Amino acid sequence: MTTVTRPPTGPSGGAPAPSSGAVLLRAVRGNMRQYGMIIALALIVVLFQIWTDGTLLLPNNVSNIVQQNSYILILAMGMMIVIVAGHIDLSVGSLAAFVGAVAAVMMVRHDVPWGVALVASLLIGAAAGAWQGFWIAYVGIPSFIVTLAGMLLFRGGTQIVLEGQSLSPFPGGFQDIAQGFIPEIGPYTQYHNPTLLIGLLVIVFVLVQEWRDRRRQLAYELEVLPRVLWLLKCAAIVAAVGAFTLTLASYHGVPVVLLIMCALLIGLGFVMRNAVVGRHVYALGGNKAAAKLSGVKDKRVTFLVFVNMGVLAALAGCVYAARLNAGTPQAGINFELEAIAAAFIGGASMSGGVGTVFGAIIGALVLGVLNNGMSLVGIGTDYQQVIKGLVLLAAVGFDVWNKRRVGS
Repeated sequence: MTTVTRPPTGPSGGAPAPSSGAVLLRAVRGNMRQYGMIIALALIVVLFQIWTDGTLLLPNNVSNIVQQNSYILILAMGMMIVIVAGHIDLSVGSLAAFVGAVAAVMMVRHDVPWGVALVASLLIGAAAGAWQGFWIAYVGIPSFIVTLAGMLLFRGGTQIVLEGQSLSPFPGGFQDIAQGFIPEIGPYTQYHNPTLLIGLLVIVFVLVQEWRDRRRQLAYELEVLPRVLWLLKCAAIVAAVGAFTLTLASYHGVPVVLLIMCALLIGLGFVMRNAVVGRHVYALGGNKAAAKLSGVKDKRVTFLVFVNMGVLAALAGCVYAARLNAGTPQAGINFELEAIAAAFIGGASMSGGVGTVFGAIIGALVLGVLNNGMSLVGIGTDYQQVIKGLVLLAAVGFDVWNKRRVGS
């Protein structure tokens, strides 16, 4: 008589339930690029914290890192969406400089209230993005050529508007966009009270989102992390947000520009993950022909992507001008390269269709912490450029290797 050995089954009599280690390993592999950059950022922070004898994570330096890199973080979010859609934008640095110059002229020469100047600047950015989006989406000229032309056009426009000279100073309210902090309220404590409240709200928001995502995955019978590992993930998030909150609260509190970036992160992240237009952006970048056959209005989506990039470039230009307290012809140089590098380091793919807004933030922070840390330890700007170039090359090389591994 032949004995048949049946494979072990799960509780429902089907396939055996995967172990916690297997589920974790698959989750890491499926999100290797994002998790890898988060781990890399943590290692870079630890390295420079030790190398600088604790200076890197001092409260004033943490606030400085946020404010110094705010315009690159804003540009990186927009650039990530452009790259996900399968395009590139080389004009964002010049457009940021042009908008900053126009804002300076309005406020310094014509005494326009700073709020009106800010709104007008964003509208100019939207118009510039629409101009470039029209040629790319409806005429069919490659984005590389259109935005290269835009880079030259806006750089020349900056020189013309400013007549080769810097303009300053700006009203205090405009400067606060990049240099200000939210005001203190409540009784005196050792920490900044509104910052503690904002940190608590962020923790609650993130935990609710994690819980909702887990419930949604379970409802669709998708694989989720085991409960213990999920709880550990939530605990790590709470610890990270709590430490960051306490660091800011022990100095002047939350910078105004950080609130702006958080609003952009939440808004753009929601659009890319949940809105129809966001899914269409991923579809176009992944396979444009298939997306068009599925009913995606590729021209309209591409047009909106560049309008969004124009608005974010205008905002970045205003933030940079507010930080300098001047509109200068030399503003915006190499901003587009920093934004593109941040997007690729943060998980964007050269072929499009892959990347997240949060990943762009991680990539920009990797570059920002590298810049700040290397400056603190006295590494020259020449070597800094070499190191950042190697980091970018390693990130793109990892993307190519990961695709080949998955394909095989």
